[in-house]
Amino acid sequence: MAMAIDEAFELDFSGYTTSTTTTTTTTVTDGCDWNDWSPVVDWEALSGDQDDFHNLFESMMEIDQGLLLTNQYSSSSQIHVQESLSSNESGSSTNTMLVDDPDCGDNKGLRLVHLLMAAAEALTGANKSRELARVILVRLKELVSPNDGTNMERLAAYFSDALQGLLDCAGGNNKHLNNHHRDDHHQTDILAAFQLLQDMSPYVKFGHFTANQAILEAVSQDRRIHIVDYDIMEGIQWSSLIQALASRKDGPPSPHLRITAVSRGGHGGGNRRMIATVQETGRRLVAFAASIGLPFSFHQCRLDSDETFRPSALKLVKGEALIVNCMLHLPHFNYRNPDSVASFLNGAKTLSPRLVTLVEEEVGPVGDGGFVGRFMDTLHHYSAMYDSLEAGFPMQSRARALVEKVFLGPRISGSVGRIYRNHGECGSWGQRLSAMGFRVGNISFANHCQAKLLLGLFNDGYRVEEMNSNRLVLGWKSRRLLTASIWNCSSSDFDF
Repeated sequence: MAMAIDEAFELDFSGYTTSTTTTTTTTVTDGCDWNDWSPVVDWEALSGDQDDFHNLFESMMEIDQGLLLTNQYSSSSQIHVQESLSSNESGSSTNTMLVDDPDCGDNKGLRLVHLLMAAAEALTGANKSRELARVILVRLKELVSPNDGTNMERLAAYFSDALQGLLDCAGGNNKHLNNHHRDDHHQTDILAAFQLLQDMSPYVKFGHFTANQAILEAVSQDRRIHIVDYDIMEGIQWSSLIQALASRKDGPPSPHLRITAVSRGGHGGGNRRMIATVQETGRRLVAFAASIGLPFSFHQCRLDSDETFRPSALKLVKGEALIVNCMLHLPHFNYRNPDSVASFLNGAKTLSPRLVTLVEEEVGPVGDGGFVGRFMDTLHHYSAMYDSLEAGFPMQSRARALVEKVFLGPRISGSVGRIYRNHGECGSWGQRLSAMGFRVGNISFANHCQAKLLLGLFNDGYRVEEMNSNRLVLGWKSRRLLTASIWNCSSSDFDF
């Protein structure tokens, strides 16, 4: 299959294995082999104290639940900052603010949260004041850095930066808005950060393994399988599925697998790079499938320039088991426009796929908190992520810093910007699939057991729960983080 391929970071699929090994290699080279997609850092040599501030955050939320989301809190916190502003104007130090002891440990973490809350309130509350927000953010930037300090300090730095972007945008300066983006980083850094993320946490493998297991069970007797993937990225998900299909003992041996990758439309430089990346992914998948003897073909289907999906653009073959795969907004994924996702899922519904696999971030209940309430829920969400990653990444390590810089920083900036611009955007894609007419599938016992075995490889703070028969939810302690769900359109009942 001839494909025009631009120069791209090279990965060799031929040696990939799903087993996990540990080495002491710390560098990523342009000749990265799929055998290298396993732990590559000597973590014992980088050991450090863990900073479990997520418990602090949760206890603070319980103690101050009524305080944080009320006008009383807003007025109180703004009075403190306004006093500091007055003092600052007369030449006094801003150290009279809420955070008056930068080295107060857990107390500092609590006060950083209060400062972030006050800044968010100053941007949108009844007593909105851009000048007050500016002063709070100046103080926060004096206290925290994304490159060092505790979990709470680094997290507060990224949230402060996100709020600064909103403040600059409100003042007519769009330079700062969305200045963090995954694609702003070198491809080597992106792949190294991804490798570390999947090795030291279950975030990547949980979604991939759950979806792949459901797919294997759904197509166990099929000779031809067609997967339409909404966001294929580097194609990491499909290596283990290709291996499983090539070696399956039940059902027809070596079925023909076809993957169609949906790519962004348009003619901008970013879209051209994305199309080239998809083409390179296809080339690697073709080579990998050939190396293990699985009949395989790869196609692209481009969205329209407005990212609308047209089902007629797909090449469908009679007799193929059609699968739709949709990985959304995971830590290592770029954000996708909700209208584009809705267009894809609505279009997929018209094709009556055998199975739809969906993986998405869990969002907390919005309630009546407006921007401030959603801002706090987002802070809670990422505090859980930082806490969980700290269990796998030693403090002050380059590995932790790389993952935070490449993935979490851009996601925080984007999440805060979106809830500021559209408070009403809520609800999960699983709920929307139900409203579109998709039918709930059934997660198999084997799939659930597989998820538990996967989590057993990581810190015991991770948990998995089954919900509504078709959903597996990955959580860290009391916070739900990711959901994998399965759906179908068939009139027949499937137990996946």
